[in-house]
Amino acid sequence: MVPITIEDRSGQRQLIEVPDDMSLSLMEALKAYEYNILATCGGMALCATCHVQVLEGMEKLPPLNDVELDMLDTLPDVTANSRLACQLRIDKDLENAVFRICGQEI
Repeated sequence: MVPITIEDRSGQRQLIEVPDDMSLSLMEALKAYEYNILATCGGMALCATCHVQVLEGMEKLPPLNDVELDMLDTLPDVTANSRLACQLRIDKDLENAVFRICGQEI
C-alpha cells in the first residue's frame, strides 16, 4: 500500500492508502475514494478535469509527457506543480506525496 495525502478543494486533508500492485492511476484512486472529480475522458489526458497540484513529492514524480503538457497548457490556473492525476501511476515513488485537487467538480 502507498500512503498519499489528498487535499480537497475546501483545504481538508485526508491520508489514503492505495494498492501499488494494480497499476491504478491517481485519478482512479481518487474516484475509488469518492473524491469529487470529473475525469471526463476516463484517463486519456484529453480533458484536464483531473488537474491536481503536487504540494509535496514533486521531485519523485516522472517527468511530464507531451500529451500531459499540452493539456495543462489549456488551463487558466496551471502552476509549475500542476499534473494530471490520470497520468500518474500509483507506485512507491508517490509514497507520502501530497496532492491538492484542482479540477472541475462533478
